[in-house]
Amino acid sequence: MMDYRPGTTIYGSTPSWLDCLRRGFCRRCPRCGEGRLFSGYLSVPESCGRCRLAFDPIRADDAPAYFTIFLVGHVVVPGLLMMEQWYAPPTWVQLSIWLPATLILTLGLLPYIKGAVMAAIWSSKATG
Repeated sequence: MMDYRPGTTIYGSTPSWLDCLRRGFCRRCPRCGEGRLFSGYLSVPESCGRCRLAFDPIRADDAPAYFTIFLVGHVVVPGLLMMEQWYAPPTWVQLSIWLPATLILTLGLLPYIKGAVMAAIWSSKATG
């Protein structure tokens, strides 16, 4: 295993902000792109298993939940309103479609958005 300097990759250069964001969205370490960013669904380990980047100072807090709700709301609300306008289904049909869609989209997107937010925080050196 290589010994990494802070802020560098295997190739010795600092990854760009976009590379970090892409790596985080893929739930990988923002520095090396190989280690796992999560040990569970949203649980963050102490450090990267590959490059030993400490994840403790990278605190995303509530930002991923806000971004996720923002995105899901912009998908679900227009869909609900268009379906109501075009087809006017009964309320139980709307509820049976849009409640599960909201839950699935929210739980599905949250880990990816949290990874991207953590990578953006690390890339901007706003840790601690």
